[in-house]
Order: sequence, then C-alpha cells, then structure tokens
Amino acid sequence: MKLPDVAALLHLPNAAIRQVTYGILIGFTLSISATSIARYWAERKREEQLEKQFSLRPIELRSDEIVHGVTGLIGNTPLVRIESLSDALGVEILGKAEFLNPGGSVKDRVALRMIEAAERQGLLHPHTGSRIFEGTVGSTGISIATIAKARGYDSTIIMPDDVAEEKVKALQSLGADVQRVRPASIVDKRQYVNMARQAAVRFGKRDVPGGAKSADVSHELLTGSPSVVVTTTSSHVHAGGTVDDPQDQELLTKPRGFFADQFENRSNFDAHYEGTGPEVWRQANGKMNAFVSGAGTGGTIAGTGRYIKSMDENVMVVLADPEGSGLYNKVKHGVMYDLKEAEGTKRRHQVDTVVEGIGINRMTNNIDLALPIIDDAFRITDAEAVAMSRYLVEHDGLFLGSSSACNLVACVKLVQQMGWKEGQTVVTVLCDSGSRHYSKVRLHTAPPNDDYLRRAKIPIDMTIIEDLIKKGSTAL
Repeated sequence: MKLPDVAALLHLPNAAIRQVTYGILIGFTLSISATSIARYWAERKREEQLEKQFSLRPIELRSDEIVHGVTGLIGNTPLVRIESLSDALGVEILGKAEFLNPGGSVKDRVALRMIEAAERQGLLHPHTGSRIFEGTVGSTGISIATIAKARGYDSTIIMPDDVAEEKVKALQSLGADVQRVRPASIVDKRQYVNMARQAAVRFGKRDVPGGAKSADVSHELLTGSPSVVVTTTSSHVHAGGTVDDPQDQELLTKPRGFFADQFENRSNFDAHYEGTGPEVWRQANGKMNAFVSGAGTGGTIAGTGRYIKSMDENVMVVLADPEGSGLYNKVKHGVMYDLKEAEGTKRRHQVDTVVEGIGINRMTNNIDLALPIIDDAFRITDAEAVAMSRYLVEHDGLFLGSSSACNLVACVKLVQQMGWKEGQTVVTVLCDSGSRHYSKVRLHTAPPNDDYLRRAKIPIDMTIIEDLIKKGSTAL
C-alpha cells in the first residue's frame, strides 16, 4: 500500500481539506505522546510498587562507593545458583554465599551485631584493653577475632579440641588467645561455653586493688540480659552491678571482659531478621518456595525464616540437621533425643557428627524463636554431607564446608519429597568454605583425610549424591 505524499497534502488548494489533514496529523502526534506518557507513568507506578515491596538492603554496595573498614564488607553476599543440582532436579537451588564475608562465614553478621549492640548500650568501649570472650566450635570465634581487631579489642576463644585444625590456625593468625578443652555437656562447668563465661568473670577480678578480699567482690555490670556477661576491673561498681555515675572516667577507661554468648544473645536473631532475611527476599525477587537451613545456635533459621514468613507465610522453612543432633526429633516428634545419644555410642560429646557448626542437643533462646516457624526437618548423615561436599567440587567448582553441604542435601531431599520439578525455588545458606575443613572433608585425592573418615567409620562414596538425585528424578 502506497502512503500519501505528506508534502503534497500540506499544499492542498482546498482549505477544508488542509484543516482535516492537519487535524489528523495533530491527532496522530497526540496519540503517540499520550501512549508514551501512559507507558512512562505505568513504569513509574511499577517501580514505586517494587520499592514498597522490597526495602533497601542493609548494606548497599555500588561501584563508586568506598566502604569503611572490614566491617563494611559484611553482608550483601550474592545469591548463587547451584547449577548441577538445579539442572538435575528441574528446580532452582539458590545458595546465599556467606563464605564471601571477610571473616569467611555467616557468623560475621552475628559477631558484628553483638559487638555493636554492646557498644550502643555502653557495655563495651574500644581501645581500653577490653577483651571479648566466646565459646564456639570455630566460625563465630574467627568472626569475633576479626571484628575485635578492627574495633580495638582483644579476644579469647574457647573451643572443643576436636574441631578442624584450620580454624585454630586462623584464630591464632588473627591474634586471638585460643584455649582448647575436651568436649563436654552443657551441664558440665568445663564445657567450652561455660568456661568462656567463667573466663569473662575472672577477667573483671584481675589487678583488683585491695588483695584477696576485694577480689571476691563481683565486678559484673548489669547488662539487661541473663546470659551476656560484662565485667570491669574498675572498683567503682556496687555488689549488684550498679554504678553511681555511668560517665565515671575510671569506669569508662578501665578494661572490661565481655562474654557475648551467641547461643542466647538476641542480637544473633536480629542480625538475620534485619539483614540476611531482607537480602534473600530481595535477591530472589520475592519468589521462593522454601528456605532451608541448619541450626547451631538457631539464629540463622529463626531470623531469616521469620522474616521470610512475614513476607509470605506459604514459604516453607525447613531444618537440615546432622546425625547426633536432637533438633530433628524436636521438630518431628516434640522430643529432643536421638538414638546416638545413648550411653557409649558417641564419637564426640557435643553432637555426634563430623559436621561442624550446626546441630545441638539443648534448647536456646534463638532455637525457641525458630521452632514455631519450622515446617519440616531432614536428618542428614555424615556420609551424605561428605559426599555432597565432594560432589560440589567435582560438578560446580564450589569448595564448601560441611554445614553448607548438609544444607544442600536437605534441599535435594525436600525437592524429592514435594515432587517439585517445574522451576520451584529453594534458597539455602552456604555457611562457610571448605578451606576450614581440609582435615575432615578434603577431596578424595588426599589419602590422609580418607584415613580420618575411615577411622570414624564414615563411607567415602560420592555416588551417594548421584544416586540420591537419580532416585528423585525416577520418582518424578
């Protein structure tokens, strides 16, 4: 079809025809303008709705910004698609890459939040010779030691003597005072968490003037928490932990001992409810079917899970629990007990597993916050965790720690159980890297490590994961 000559139309001799033509051209122009304006406002409206739906990330990094120190690097970790598992199962398995935090694990968030909360409350003052004490299996200790150095504190980390040697070396490299003790039950005063609390109390009694009599006087300050302990070497503290003048210079400048107590400290939960949760929700564009996480202190699954549930109560929150831990039975049956806890059957005193960082056999404040929102739980064996850690290296080039592997095994089991195969999204936490677990889950090319696993009677078979995936694919 041949279009009319616009130039000829503009020079039509008939005035009426010219006016009609002008009207058509003007109308056509206005139509285009109106359409453009409508599209513009529709786009603006969509952007405003997204802004309302997704709050800003706690730490927003841009290429033209400079963060302040090591603490500025904490958080806003990427969400990575686990290609091998996602492709094999027909779903999206996404991992929050917490191993990219400067301290190498998800515990950086918790350590920073606990220390900042203590500083805001006036319980800790930097560059005063104060020392932070914590009982940990390693990752929290590394995070505390990292942030303590950056903020002007010393650190003492008390840990079981059977954790991976790599964690001990990392702590020592960060200048922490590392004390290793035999694993023991929480009711034992020699248990590592209890010993960290006692060490903080003793710190407040050092160099106290007045001899032994004064040393018997409590130097604990009121903290507002039954678990967090703060002691001071200042003599300006009453027996009940009160002070006459909070701005007393001796009180402010004397060294303090701070027992953070990650297991009971509410800052653990808050770090994930206000940080990890919003980040995950935004990165997944608010589209997820399940969130999977292990629990050591309970802070990650409680904080992240509760935030996600607040955004969409239909998202499943699922626990990944290693063998020997009691949380699986607590979720499934309401009783925290496992057959491996029977007398004489344990390899380790705390939790009978080579998986480090998750699993526990007692209730904590943070686990109390998690239990009401956990929809299901999966028991993960040591053999499955070790096999997954090696499978990920072989198929994805991801060298992850045992707790991360445990989480991903639970993701596979959940997908199979639910019969998902149409692109559903499962988000989990990649807690730390395998660099802290060389001596326990190193690749099969390292015979000394295999000797360790054989002594622990753990099968060394990467086909466990391949068979698990095939089983799910056949069932679907």
